Amino acid sequence: MPDFVDQVVLHIKAGDGGNGCASIHREKFKPLGGPDGGNGGRGGDVILEVDPNTATLLDYHHRPHRKAANGKQGQGSNRDGANGDDVVLPVPNGTVVRDSATGEVLVDLVGVGTRYVIAQGGHGGLGNAALATTRRKAPGFALLGEPGDELDVMLELKSVADVALVGFPSAGKSSLIAALSAAKPKIADYPFTTLIPNLGVVTAGDTVFTVADVPGLIPGASQGKGLGHEFLRHVERCDMLVHVIDCATMEPGRDPITDYEVIEAELRAYGKLDDRPRLVVLNKADVPDARELAEMVTPDFEARGLRVFTISAATHDGLRELTFAMGEWVAAARAAKPVEEPTRLVIRPRQFGDAGFRVRRVNDNLFQVTGEKPERWIRQTDFSNDEAVGYLADRLERLGVEEELAKAGARAGVEVVIGPMEGGYVFDWQPTLHAESIRQGPRGSDSRLG
Repeated sequence: MPDFVDQVVLHIKAGDGGNGCASIHREKFKPLGGPDGGNGGRGGDVILEVDPNTATLLDYHHRPHRKAANGKQGQGSNRDGANGDDVVLPVPNGTVVRDSATGEVLVDLVGVGTRYVIAQGGHGGLGNAALATTRRKAPGFALLGEPGDELDVMLELKSVADVALVGFPSAGKSSLIAALSAAKPKIADYPFTTLIPNLGVVTAGDTVFTVADVPGLIPGASQGKGLGHEFLRHVERCDMLVHVIDCATMEPGRDPITDYEVIEAELRAYGKLDDRPRLVVLNKADVPDARELAEMVTPDFEARGLRVFTISAATHDGLRELTFAMGEWVAAARAAKPVEEPTRLVIRPRQFGDAGFRVRRVNDNLFQVTGEKPERWIRQTDFSNDEAVGYLADRLERLGVEEELAKAGARAGVEVVIGPMEGGYVFDWQPTLHAESIRQGPRGSDSRLG
């Protein structure tokens, strides 16, 4: 069973709004005291929040379906239904949220306490007390609650660290982070010991920074070979890359220069990391032959403009100099960054023109109406109640739907779909829309209400 998960598909459902109530106030000697139906409560939202105590997506791997509570139905005596409770889902710092179907990035959650409403609860339906007007003094209907958002998203964790240790498997990265910090990663002398990212907190004078020890790279990792992208996405946020090179390896075809070039080729192929400063660490200098090799290749690395440190993670030789060098670069990188302004997430509505809807002529006998208002009104309508359907017809007429249909060339008797072509609501259009002309269901349905 995995104890670390950094990518998961989450199935989310916000709460549905509660239905409004159709009620008439009654008491002794006053049998018709007017409408007193309360409004339905709002459905709960599903909210993602960066939690400092959450380091993995494991909980969502085991329980990928999450749902907020529905709003309660309104009641008589002007009692509104209770709102549904929100569901707050804690996620690690550095979580990227994507649309599962398209891969589009919805939000990048960085910073403890950052919140994002990933699914909004449905609005509660109005009760008949709120629908009363001078013309319709005692409505015999109420509006239905709207369904909450429902979607599938992919959560992807990218480690947030200042320094990333890169290198071949068994180069000594886990040993190095264990020597630099209090982290206790799994260490063994075989490839891919590290299967999950490890974070260590390192102190260099007044500078405190984090170092990420992540799974080792092999040729072809940028195309997904080995641990591939499972490794590479964890270094995207790091400010600095440290090549950890094994100077004691006996594998044929391996040497420090070749190892460095292979890892660099994979980093270039992956992209997004060209601007990160590099530092080279020649490890395992406690082995005599390894120290001699390190001394031989150091001038070659320095000729490339790289700063080189020869160390032994086992004996801690050279670690102090390395720690302060990393600390200096981290401090400089932090000072160079602009002051971050608070992020404001703005949801921009789809553009349908000033009227709030759009009419599309599909063919001579079929027209489609899309827009936030008419589609929402459709969802709120109880099609089993003729008065509610008539109220819908009045709203559509006041919005200007009939006028726009006429401009688009609609004739009496053509089919008009409100909403999506498949599963939308259909009515047989007349120059003056009547309640009995509306029928619920997908286009082509024979069911007619009224």
